[in-house]
Order: sequence, then structure tokens, then C-alpha cells
Amino acid sequence: MANKDFNPRDTVLPSITEAIGNTPLVDLSRLTKHFGAEGRILAKCEYLNPGFSKKDRPALQMILEALDNGELKDGQAVIERTSGNTGTGLAIACAALGHPFTAVISRGNSVERVRMMKALGAKVVLVDQAPGSPPGQVSGEDQKLVGDEATRLVKVEGAFRADQFNLPAIVNVHFETTGPEIMKQSGGAVDAYCDFIGSGGWFAGLGGYLRQQIPGFQCFAVEPEGAEKLAGKTVTKANHVIQGGGYCMDDLMALEGFEIDGYIAVSDDEATRHTRALAQYEGIFAGFSSGANVAAALELLGSSHKGKTILVVLCDSGLKYLSTDLWD
Repeated sequence: MANKDFNPRDTVLPSITEAIGNTPLVDLSRLTKHFGAEGRILAKCEYLNPGFSKKDRPALQMILEALDNGELKDGQAVIERTSGNTGTGLAIACAALGHPFTAVISRGNSVERVRMMKALGAKVVLVDQAPGSPPGQVSGEDQKLVGDEATRLVKVEGAFRADQFNLPAIVNVHFETTGPEIMKQSGGAVDAYCDFIGSGGWFAGLGGYLRQQIPGFQCFAVEPEGAEKLAGKTVTKANHVIQGGGYCMDDLMALEGFEIDGYIAVSDDEATRHTRALAQYEGIFAGFSSGANVAAALELLGSSHKGKTILVVLCDSGLKYLSTDLWD
């Protein structure tokens, strides 16, 4: 994955980890036509990674960097809190590289994620949601409970913490690989990037790289409506359906010192509707956060960025949401 010019389809791979990255960049022309938008949306199809999400890249990078710097020893156990996608990526990386892995996850996340991690050999620790948290709507308070349990288990088991919110690898991987991929695929013909914020690693790494390469390039943070903590607004709806982010956390290491050009709020209904539109008009079967990103891109094309080209990430597969009401 470290070689930005490597195409995994050109050869026999020694490990499934070599298939992480080099995902397609697709013009969502049918969808923009349906919504009458002036401009283009280019979508990085990260749901086509082996773990079906954009978290495969940072998960593998965290393990590789920790092995390189000696923080992770051969055969040592790995533990991390997750909403499911980072845990799946870590399960894949740990299986391939010989490390036992324990995923700590809230019961509020979809059951498909838990089953997939278990199938990949991970031990899964389920943490009860905070009082009043609806199933399927994971809040920052829920994530804090998960984080506390992960911290406890790391101490008890002497494991390595693959901390997806605080390790530099979560930014490095996108600056080193994802950004160059998109520059090569698009020829640099991209004006702005909008993305649903989880750990912030994608946003800072990819956004930071493209800002260096493309004059005037802008980065917009996507947040759930009512949980717009980054935008400085009062949180009125900490629970929302867009899993994998929007946790209203106080500090995101990756975003420290990173200038955000604007904030776009997306409601549960908008995320759902645009996820379904991706499937109907583009044949792309993705999850809630992908729909949120598309909704945000369409908002930009309908206002400040009319006629421009917007980059979005299709974060994970719709297969991870079959137990939710997304596909009802």
C-alpha cells in the first residue's frame, strides 16, 4: 500500500493487506443530473477496500508504523475502540501480520460490524450504551464508555493501543498515499473536499496534501444536524444515525492547527435519502456517511461552488447496515 504507483490488480499479492488502497475515483454524473446540480462530484470508493471501508488504510498504517518504531512487538496483542470500521481494518491487518486483536465497540453499532470482526478472528467486547441512548444512534457519551473500557483492557492485557484518534499514522497514510492517488486520478482538477468527520485523520491528511498541490483548494467538515460541535454550535441531538463519527468529542488530534473552510450540517433524513440515491442512480451500495457526504457536496454545488468539482469519500459498504432501517 505504501507505493502510490502500485496497482494491486497487476500481479499476485502476497497478502490481502496489499489490496488496501488504490481505490477507484468515480464521477457521480447520473446523481448530479438527477438532482439538477451544476458541477461534478468525484467519489473515492473506499467501500471497495478489503474491509469495505475507508478505515482499512489508517488501520494498517497504525500497525506498520508501530512495528517500525518498536511500539508493537512481534505477536503482541492489539486493542482499540471502534464503531466497527477501524476494528474491521485492524482485524484484517492483525490477522495478516500475526497479532491477536480485540475490538471494543458500543452495542449501539450495527450487528453486521460485530459479526464481520468476529469472522476475521477478532475478539469483540460489547459495551452497553449510556442511559437514554437509542440503539443504532451512538453518541459521544457512548464512545467515552467504549474508550474507557479499551483503556482498561490495554493495561490488564499489556496490549498495544491502536489509537485511531491520537496516532500520527491516521494522518500520515492519507498524506503519503491517498492524496497522491487522487491527484493522479483527477489530474488535480478538484476544487474542494467535504467529508464526515470521525477521527479527523482523513480530513487533515488528504485535505492537507491536496491544499499543497492545488491552489485555492478548500476543505469542508460534514457534521450531523444538531451535533455540530466542530462548527461551535450547541449540541441538541447527540444521537444520530450516521455511524462512525459526529461524536461531538472535545479534542481531535488530527485537526489541531488545521484550518477548516466551512461546516455543513446534514440531517438523518438527508443522509438516508442520498445514500439510497447513490444506489438507485449510480449502482453504489454505501452507508449513511457516504450519503451525508454526497448531500453536503450537492449543497456546495447549489451555492458557493456552482459549476465546480467536489471530492467526497464513499466511506463504507451498505452491507454493514442491513439490520438498520436504511434499506427498508
